[in-house]
Amino acid sequence: MISKRVYFSGRVQGVGFRYETKRIAMGYEVVGTVSNLDDGRVELCVRGEELEVDDFISYIRIESNLAHHILEYTEETIPCSELDKVSGFIIVR
Repeated sequence: MISKRVYFSGRVQGVGFRYETKRIAMGYEVVGTVSNLDDGRVELCVRGEELEVDDFISYIRIESNLAHHILEYTEETIPCSELDKVSGFIIVR
């Protein structure tokens, strides 16, 4: 298992980014959260098997309808315990 935090920037708020991310997550064996940040970015926290997590993030960045809204992203590994209380995939804010 691995957990990652990803920050997406660009035109990522006001375009359905969180809802589409949640819909995409249904096709992967991952749990996590997605939320808008006050600085205009979107934060994604996701946990699952490493290949599932990487494929999920890659799909969002490259193949999804959201890809053209993303100008930049940063990704970091986080402790899996940060998502211990999360079941499924939820929009936080």
